[in-house]
Amino acid sequence: MTVKRCFDLVVSISALIIFFPVLVGVAIAIHKKMGGGIFFIQRRPGLNGKPFNILKFKTMSDAKDEHGNLLPDSQRLSKFGKILRSTSLDELPELINVIFGDMSLVGPRPLLMQYLPLYSPEQASRHDVLPGITGWAQVNGRNAISWEDKFKFDVWYVDNHNLWLDIKILYLTVARVFKREGISQPGQATTKYFMGNTNEDKSR
Repeated sequence: MTVKRCFDLVVSISALIIFFPVLVGVAIAIHKKMGGGIFFIQRRPGLNGKPFNILKFKTMSDAKDEHGNLLPDSQRLSKFGKILRSTSLDELPELINVIFGDMSLVGPRPLLMQYLPLYSPEQASRHDVLPGITGWAQVNGRNAISWEDKFKFDVWYVDNHNLWLDIKILYLTVARVFKREGISQPGQATTKYFMGNTNEDKSR
């Protein structure tokens, strides 16, 4: 077992114990305010692009239009959901992903499966390490920066990661959470879809 893996396990297990009352409180609030399921579960690419199920707290309602299609994100994202995202409380269940070995505390954020064929070879190297709850891109702008810049930060992390850098990123993450910076792109509920290296216009 590597030092990084030991560090991930110790911190994740400790955090789950410390934040257990918060997890329970958030779960109850989600059930009361949004109804339905408590968690958002979605297939995401992990190490070497291998799919896994990411676990997050739900921040959007399941509201649909008259045809049974989900409404746009901006209409389904509730005020409570915005609070969860701005405080990163929706990410806490990912500690379970870290314990299971699907994620690390620090690494490139796991994005959508449909992005895999759109990456350049350099961008695809972000999957050479485990995805993280937070990462170098997150402490350098999070969702407020362009996809191009985000991937450059991810690749830089892959080439330079070490335990001390992880500790620095975790410290900076806490600072960013308190400042609530970079939560979404201007004019977007979250961020835009990645459409490849020539088109980044479609909203997410």
